[in-house]
Parts: sequence; structure tokens; C-alpha cells
Amino acid sequence: MDTPAPAATPHPLAWLDDTAERRRAAGLRRELRPRPADEPLLDLAGNDYLGLSRDKRVVDGGVAALRIWGAGSTGSRLVTGSTELHAQLERELAAFTGAEAGLVFSSGYAANLGVVTALSGAGALIVSDAANHASLVDACRMSRARVAVTAHNDVAAVDAVLAARTEERAIVVTDSVGSADGDLAPLRALHAVCRARGAVLVVDEAHGLGVCGPGGRGVLAGVGLAGADDVVFTVTLSKSLGSQGGAVLGPAAVIAHLVDSARTMIFDTGLAPACVGAALAALQVLRDEPGRPWAVLAAAAAIAAAAGVAAPPSAVVSVVLGSPVVAFDAARRCAELGLRVGCFRPPSVPEGTSRLRLTARADLGDADLDRVRAVLATVLAEARS
Repeated sequence: MDTPAPAATPHPLAWLDDTAERRRAAGLRRELRPRPADEPLLDLAGNDYLGLSRDKRVVDGGVAALRIWGAGSTGSRLVTGSTELHAQLERELAAFTGAEAGLVFSSGYAANLGVVTALSGAGALIVSDAANHASLVDACRMSRARVAVTAHNDVAAVDAVLAARTEERAIVVTDSVGSADGDLAPLRALHAVCRARGAVLVVDEAHGLGVCGPGGRGVLAGVGLAGADDVVFTVTLSKSLGSQGGAVLGPAAVIAHLVDSARTMIFDTGLAPACVGAALAALQVLRDEPGRPWAVLAAAAAIAAAAGVAAPPSAVVSVVLGSPVVAFDAARRCAELGLRVGCFRPPSVPEGTSRLRLTARADLGDADLDRVRAVLATVLAEARS
């Protein structure tokens, strides 16, 4: 009697093909598109809000640091990865934004993971806005705290969760500027609730620094909360400052606690000196040219008018088209006509709200904006027909 052949064992990664096909059918496949150094498209997709990533002063600041300190920081911040340049950037960021102290991380993502997990933990409560950036969402998931997600910008819901809590410690986490919508969080109202309920307010100012508030000091500075003793905030160096990296800013006691406990600082290699030098140079440009944030908002208003949407209080112009396929095709059509724009689809945004995300820059001239108007007039007419 013949022995039946054993059933074939499926390849352990065979599920990837099915997953990829489902994403393709839903219009949700992503792909990397390396851009050349001489990119011919007008860029309204990146986050170089102040137009400083290629500014000679900023590039020279990075090159000078590279020559003095070398290509890498050589170790974690607690070993050899803290240079005098890192300490200078921390002091200058804190002074500029109105915070007591600061701590530089290798990215804004790492800064958010580090501060949220270090200020929470088992036995604590985190109240997180439903529209928060993925880095804050991941921080909540990793925190081991109880996490309550509230509707976007719903202060009453935050208050209700805090009022009903049994945990001794609580933090409320929000973006100051929505990365997809470009709207501002009600920070004064959130802070009032936090203070009344004994919670700490943690704010991601990634899209606020360099654009919002007095001289680009951020939304918190604009509402008078940057130096509050129960407010902690993060910034990124990779948007308005045109470099790379992130930082946590706030009370000195919080920064000291992070040095002892923030795993994304303790176990990560320190930010490369060239990035630190470039960020310092960009910060100096922002101090010297305080009109740049106004220029960003003016450009954003012009782009919004061309797209037929309301002018945002930030650099982010969101044009909701609904279908991910329609949004993707519209972004591709913009590129064909010489304009690079962002395309946000689920899970970056909720189902049914796929969109074009256009970002303003301080260095956009009249000819650039005329080009934007011409392209959007064509593409949005096609997409909305």
C-alpha cells in the first residue's frame, strides 16, 4: 500500500502576497520613489517649511560640525554621543521656545516615544487625541499605561476621562498642529483641564515650530504656555529647521528624569553632529529672519485659495477627495504637470478622507504660486468631476 505524500507546507511568508493584493485592490499600496538631486518638480509634499534644508548657512553649519566632530556621534548619549554641540543646541532650543531645559534625540519619533513612555508606565493614565501622529500612538501602546482615546480636539471628553480616573498619575497627549489637517489644538482649554485635574499636558510641536506663535516659537508660546511647569513638548529638527532629529523641552526635572529613563535616548546612538550643526544654523536664521513664519502662512493661504479650501493656521493645506484611488491619481497627475504633493490615505487618515496634503514654504515666489494655481485648477477639476 502506497504511503500518501505529506501535504505541502505553505511558505511562512505566503500571506504577504495575499495582503499585498488586498492593499492593491483598495488603492493602498505604497512604494518608494527616490528623487534625484536635481528634482525638477516644485515640492509641496515635504516639510521644509522655512526653505532651509538647502540654505547655504544651514548646509555650512552641518559641514563645519562634520569636519570638527566627524561623521557620527560614536555612541549613545550617555556614553560618547553627547558633544558640546548637542548641549548648545539643547540650551538654544529651550531659550528660543521658552522652556526651562531640553534634551536632543535622534528623531522626533524617538523623542515622542521617549517622553510618553517615561512619564507614564503601569498604573498611569494616558489620554490621547484620536488624530494624534503615529509616533504618539505607538508611544501609548508601548507605555504599559491605561490609554483612553478621545475624539479629536474634544476638551469635554478629556475632562470627563480625567475626572473619572482612578490612577494617581495622568498625562494628556496631543499634536499642537494636526499633521494631516493642519488645524490647531485647543491648548489653553486642554491645559486648564489638566491643571484642574492634576494631569501633565504633553504636546507634539513638530508642525508648530518655525511656523506658529511669535517668531515661529510654536503654538504653546503663542498661547503663553511654553514655560508652564506642567507642560512638556517635543519638536522635530527635520521640518522647519531643515535638518534631522528631535528634542523634548520642558521643566528641568522632566529632562533629568528622561536622562535616567527614556529608552530611546539611553539605548540609541546620539544624533549625528552634522545634523546638530545644521539645526543650530537654522535656528539662528529663524532668529535673524522672524518674517519667515509669516511668509509660510501667506503661502499656505494662497495654496488653499487655489485648492478651494479654507486657509489653514499652519503650513499644511489639506484637500480631502474621499477615495484613495482618486487621491492617488490626483497626486500622480500633479506630478505629471510638475508639482509634487503628498497623498494621504488610510491608515494615515480615516476611511473616506483620503486627500492631497500640500505644504507651504517660506521661499515660494510669485511664479511658484502661479504654477501651483495652474496645476491645481486642472487636477482638481478632473478629480472632482
